[in-house]
Order: sequence, then C-alpha cells, then structure tokens
Amino acid sequence: MSLTESQRFHLKKSIKELERYKGRHTELVSVYIPQDYDMNKIINHLAQEQGTASNIKSSATRKNVTDALERMMQHLKLFKRTPPNGLCVFSGNVAEREGQQDFKVWSIEPPVPLRTRIYRCDKEFQLDILRDMMEAKEVYGLVVMDRRDANIALLKGKTIMPLVKTHSEVPGKFRAGGQSAMRFSRIIEGAAKDHYKKVAEYMKETFLNMAGLKGIIVGGPGPTKYDFVDGGYITNEVRKKIIAIKDLSYTEEFGLEELLEKSQDVLAAEDVVDEKKIVNKFLEMLATKQNMVSYGEADVMNKIKLGIVNIVLLSEDLPDEKIEEFEAAAKPVGSEIKIISTQTREGAQLRDLGKVAAILRYEYHG
Repeated sequence: MSLTESQRFHLKKSIKELERYKGRHTELVSVYIPQDYDMNKIINHLAQEQGTASNIKSSATRKNVTDALERMMQHLKLFKRTPPNGLCVFSGNVAEREGQQDFKVWSIEPPVPLRTRIYRCDKEFQLDILRDMMEAKEVYGLVVMDRRDANIALLKGKTIMPLVKTHSEVPGKFRAGGQSAMRFSRIIEGAAKDHYKKVAEYMKETFLNMAGLKGIIVGGPGPTKYDFVDGGYITNEVRKKIIAIKDLSYTEEFGLEELLEKSQDVLAAEDVVDEKKIVNKFLEMLATKQNMVSYGEADVMNKIKLGIVNIVLLSEDLPDEKIEEFEAAAKPVGSEIKIISTQTREGAQLRDLGKVAAILRYEYHG
C-alpha cells in the first residue's frame, strides 16, 4: 500500500523530530505494538522491564530508563484499545544537559498495518520501520521501444526511474549500393530480432524476481511493440506480468512520460494519477473558469477563511509550518487538503505557480 502525500508528510515530520534526540546511554525507549495486539500485555511487559531496569549499575541511566517506562505505561493507559494499524511509542529524557530532566512521550499511529513487535532501549529511538513505511513498496515496470531504441524504467511512487537504455543495430532506410532489396530486408529483420532478444533479456534480468512489481506496461510507436510482445522473445514468466500495451508517439525519455500519461486507466488507483488529475483540473479551470480557482498563499488562505474552498493544493516544497498552517485553517471549514509531489510535471507546474492553489466550491467575484 502506498502512502498519500499527506500521510508521508506527517510521518516524515514525526521521524525528523524523533531523530533530533540522542541519549547519553541506552536510555531512550522505543516500543512497536502490532495491529490487533493486546495493549494490556504490552503494559505488563513494560512493567517487567521496569523491574529489570532496577539492576542497571549507573544510577542516572537507571532513573532515566525506569522513568521513561513509567511515562510510557501511563500514556498507553489512555488508549482503550490498540489502534487499527497498531501503535509506535517513544519515551525518554531528552534534556539537553546531563543531570536535567525533560521526559517526553510520543505515540504515532502508523499509516499502514504494523506487523512487528519491538521493545528497545538505545541511545537513539528506533525509527527504521517508520522510515521503511515512507518507501513506496509497489512498482510498475515501464518499457518504451521501437526498432531503433528501447528504454526500461520503473515507476516507483510518483517517480520514473530509468534503468536501461539500449540502441539497435537495425540499419536506416537507405541500403548500401549493390545490395538487393531482399538481402537488405533480411539484414533489417535479423537486426530487429537481435534487438528484441536483447530487450527481452534486459526485461528478464530486471523484472523476473523483482519484489513489489505490480505489472509491466509496454509502449511505443507503430506495430513494433506487438511484434516484440507476441513474437516469443519474452520469457513466459515475464510476459505474464505485462498488464497493458500502449500506442505512443515518442520513444526514449519523452516516451516514458507519454507512457505514464496514457496508462492512467491502468494506474487509476495510484496516487500519481490522482495528483495529476487534480492539478490538471485546476490548470484547466484556471484557463477557462478563473472565478472558480485561486492561487498564491495569501489569496488561497483568504478564501479558505471565507469558507469557499473545496480543495487546497499544497506543493510538498512548502515549509512544514506553512503546510500545517493551511491544514489548521482548512479543517474547521471542511476544505480538503492535497499535498502534491514535485516529482511529476504537474507537481512542478504547481510549484512554479507559487506552491499553493485552490479549487473553489462556487464562482467567486469578490
């Protein structure tokens, strides 16, 4: 499951805050509670750990650990049950100077189900599982080709990641003097087949055992892509992963962008498509119905306060505090917030427009 940009933003912010703190000894406590796990069992386990901590030789470390565990247990008693996706809890003395006390407890409800149970005391909070949640797990393979060129890439989250670029030895349309048309045609066909075999081998190496691969989309101009896919070049296990074949006008990098555009039906459930659609809707309305949109920080904030904003588009390039400011203003009036990645063409357009835009509930002529 991929995170929305809003989930990613809040998780990233929590990780950044927790990363700031370092313990002098192994006294910062991290606990991960899986979904459906009994909260009382966790509290009982922490009480046992508190008893064990009384054996720590250093009195300062002993006090920091036992107090951190006490604060954490008190905090967990506020929960009637474990949240649907589980819970991540962190506690410790985060005072800057030795000998001082500043105990804090954080709890984070993860955006995806937590499967792992962890109890750890260390010099820093254990955040690898949360960092791992930030990574897009699901990927699509993209293959753009014609007889001359082929590009293999991954679509990971919202980012096209080029992997392989290969060029064929298929000669141009003009044959060398003295070659018969039939012989020249045989040379072309032989070179094309070699090209197809090479691309198929790259696809096998790249995609056969790739974890999280949801499918492969193949595209290109003309009939070449069909000759390639249906010609027996691709190993059967890889061919089964092809979920769509698309007609394109371009190859190479432009072709990869075009393939993403033309695969919106296939990727309909993915965040990247939702983002593209909403930004494109804003841009279209900006061109045709200017009284239905707003952009720029001050103007959008003003219209949110008037209660006339339906959807707020915020570039992920905005400072964290600014995003939170818009979220706080939007919540009471029921405006929906969409945080837009800058990794798509549309996201870059929003950034260049001033990073903040809005689609209104109705035309406003004020």
